[in-house]
Amino acid sequence: MSDQPDGTFDPKKPGRSDSDLPGVAAFAVMGTTIASCLAVGVVLGLWVDHELHSAPAGLLIGIVLGTVAAVVSVVKQVRRFL
Repeated sequence: MSDQPDGTFDPKKPGRSDSDLPGVAAFAVMGTTIASCLAVGVVLGLWVDHELHSAPAGLLIGIVLGTVAAVVSVVKQVRRFL
Protein backbone atom coordinates (compact mmCIF):
# COMPACT_ATOMS: atom_id res chain seq x y z
CA MET A 1 0.00 0.00 0.00
CA SER A 2 2.41 2.65 -1.07
CA ASP A 3 1.48 5.94 -2.63
CA GLN A 4 4.96 6.92 -3.80
CA PRO A 5 7.10 5.32 -6.53
CA ASP A 6 9.82 4.57 -3.97
CA GLY A 7 7.38 2.54 -1.82
CA THR A 8 6.85 5.14 0.92
CA PHE A 9 3.47 6.26 2.16
CA ASP A 10 2.74 9.99 2.26
CA PRO A 11 0.03 10.86 4.79
CA LYS A 12 0.14 14.49 3.64
CA LYS A 13 -1.01 13.72 0.09
CA PRO A 14 -3.81 15.88 -1.35
CA GLY A 15 -7.22 15.00 -0.04
CA ARG A 16 -5.99 14.24 3.45
CA SER A 17 -5.94 16.68 6.30
CA ASP A 18 -4.16 16.84 9.61
CA SER A 19 -7.48 16.17 11.32
CA ASP A 20 -7.75 12.60 9.94
CA LEU A 21 -7.88 10.18 12.83
CA PRO A 22 -5.80 7.04 13.02
CA GLY A 23 -7.68 3.81 12.31
CA VAL A 24 -8.52 2.77 15.86
CA ALA A 25 -9.76 6.21 16.83
CA ALA A 26 -11.87 6.38 13.66
CA PHE A 27 -13.61 3.14 14.64
CA ALA A 28 -14.22 4.51 18.12
CA VAL A 29 -15.79 7.63 16.63
CA MET A 30 -18.00 5.48 14.39
CA GLY A 31 -19.17 3.42 17.35
CA THR A 32 -19.90 6.51 19.39
CA THR A 33 -21.77 8.03 16.45
CA ILE A 34 -23.96 4.95 16.04
CA ALA A 35 -24.73 4.81 19.76
CA SER A 36 -25.53 8.51 20.04
CA CYS A 37 -27.75 8.58 16.93
CA LEU A 38 -29.75 5.62 18.19
CA ALA A 39 -29.96 7.05 21.70
CA VAL A 40 -31.27 10.38 20.42
CA GLY A 41 -33.83 8.59 18.25
CA VAL A 42 -35.04 6.47 21.16
CA VAL A 43 -35.25 9.40 23.58
CA LEU A 44 -37.14 11.57 21.10
CA GLY A 45 -39.45 8.66 20.27
CA LEU A 46 -40.21 8.09 23.93
CA TRP A 47 -40.83 11.80 24.43
CA VAL A 48 -43.27 11.87 21.49
CA ASP A 49 -45.05 8.81 22.90
CA HIS A 50 -45.34 10.50 26.29
CA GLU A 51 -46.65 13.77 24.87
CA LEU A 52 -49.06 12.32 22.29
CA HIS A 53 -49.94 9.09 24.13
CA SER A 54 -49.11 7.17 20.96
CA ALA A 55 -46.98 4.32 22.31
CA PRO A 56 -45.17 2.53 20.66
CA ALA A 57 -45.44 4.44 17.37
CA GLY A 58 -43.11 7.27 18.43
CA LEU A 59 -40.51 4.84 19.72
CA LEU A 60 -40.53 2.82 16.50
CA ILE A 61 -40.27 5.94 14.35
CA GLY A 62 -37.46 7.24 16.59
CA ILE A 63 -35.54 3.97 16.22
CA VAL A 64 -35.93 4.04 12.44
CA LEU A 65 -34.86 7.69 12.17
CA GLY A 66 -31.95 7.13 14.55
CA THR A 67 -30.80 4.16 12.50
CA VAL A 68 -31.00 6.15 9.27
CA ALA A 69 -29.04 9.00 10.83
CA ALA A 70 -26.40 6.56 12.10
CA VAL A 71 -25.99 4.90 8.70
CA VAL A 72 -25.71 8.24 6.89
CA SER A 73 -23.15 9.52 9.39
CA VAL A 74 -21.01 6.36 9.27
CA VAL A 75 -21.08 6.33 5.46
CA LYS A 76 -19.81 9.93 5.47
CA GLN A 77 -17.02 8.99 7.88
CA VAL A 78 -16.02 5.94 5.84
CA ARG A 79 -15.95 7.91 2.58
CA ARG A 80 -13.27 10.17 4.06
CA PHE A 81 -10.89 7.21 4.06
CA LEU A 82 -11.68 5.92 0.57
